[in-house]
Amino acid sequence: MAASATPEGALERIVIENCAIATVDADDTEYASGYVVVAGRTIESIGAGKAPEGLENVVRRVDGTGHLVTPGLVNTHHHFYQWITRGLATDHNLFNWLVALYPTWARIDEDMVRAAAQGSLAMMARGGVTTAMDHHYVYPKGSGDLSGAIIGAARETGVRFTLARGSMDRSEKDGGLPPDFAVETLDGALAATEETVKKHHDASFGAMTQVAVAPCSPFSVSTELMKQGAELARRLGVRLHTHGSETVEEEKFCHELFGLGPTDYFASTGWLGEDVWMAHCVHMNDSDIEAFARTGTGVAHCPSSNARLAAGIARVPDMLAAGVPVGLGVDGTASNESGELHTELRNALLINRLGAHKEAALNARQALRLGTYGGAQVLGRASQIGSLEAGKLADLVLWKIDGIGHSSIADPVTAIVFGAAAPVTLSLVGGRPVVENGRLLHVDEDAIARVTRAEAQRLARVAAGS
Repeated sequence: MAASATPEGALERIVIENCAIATVDADDTEYASGYVVVAGRTIESIGAGKAPEGLENVVRRVDGTGHLVTPGLVNTHHHFYQWITRGLATDHNLFNWLVALYPTWARIDEDMVRAAAQGSLAMMARGGVTTAMDHHYVYPKGSGDLSGAIIGAARETGVRFTLARGSMDRSEKDGGLPPDFAVETLDGALAATEETVKKHHDASFGAMTQVAVAPCSPFSVSTELMKQGAELARRLGVRLHTHGSETVEEEKFCHELFGLGPTDYFASTGWLGEDVWMAHCVHMNDSDIEAFARTGTGVAHCPSSNARLAAGIARVPDMLAAGVPVGLGVDGTASNESGELHTELRNALLINRLGAHKEAALNARQALRLGTYGGAQVLGRASQIGSLEAGKLADLVLWKIDGIGHSSIADPVTAIVFGAAAPVTLSLVGGRPVVENGRLLHVDEDAIARVTRAEAQRLARVAAGS
């Protein structure tokens, strides 16, 4: 229901009522029937029952009957470019998968990366992601402005975004996995990363674009790039991201090359700390977990990708018990073809129950916390997003739970975690609608599908002719 014209300078309000609410605040406050008032880009108030009377400048009222409101989902690890190489090397472990796909990935260009980013972002946003991230580390010579293409796609989609500007300087000739022409030099990678941070990183409250320093992994990056990358990030005041302890083969590689396990190697290069988060961390012993907890180093847990590549089961319950910040990640869609984060809520819970803790590993609310507040923690934005609280940014999702997929599940949080992927009726990012009734508002899904298919086919032709 539209109100009269809003006076100049006054904040416009959106009122959502009659919905179940899971705030994911420090007390896990929930309301069986409550309201959220959004004023401008932030949450003004939240509580049980009806919204306060007499609110001014209300431009929209949403009847949330049959819905659950949660914080928007936060993705903490992804590789957007892989959207155009989905469905390949489906029966490989990590190292064999990388060897199979690097020759194709090394042929990407700006148009391909833009299309792949559009597809990745569209799929996530449609499924409740309000903050996305991309760890992009493949920068072939002459491929164009890949970082700019990715950031532009996020801006068009309307989601909050962190670009983890990756890099590789250890190629096949140095004992690494990437082709020689697909890596950067040490100095080139550092200079390009610094330029990306200075051009695109926004440190302000409510920033839509941030940048992290993100050398790819121990087996594709020199020790000097790791060390100087950490120094660069701290000089510029941005976060650090990389892959860590993903497979037993990686652990063996680190011992053979550096004489250290992955966590000790990261410590020796300056890569443990509250400003660091790492993807996967599947093969962590008690000492590793204690080191992450002691230093505040975060983890991006990617259960579907870990299963797809037979990497193993991360010790998430033990990490949480120790105080390690843990969020969820889709990972690249060449190892998680669905590309959706809300499925990771369910998979994190189910896969961790196959581990040592069995049915006590995770419950529905812990899974939801991983996908919201936990993600905000590892991205360094927990004071702004990740929970529904007055003063925080209005990044929230209205999930429809009165349809056939969920209506017979009494508990709303159980419904969206244990049940099928719930439809998104409304998604707000900074108070701005991004999804309505399951459709993206700012980009054309059908056009994206056509373009991504065409670019995937073009990449396959280019790679076949190389």
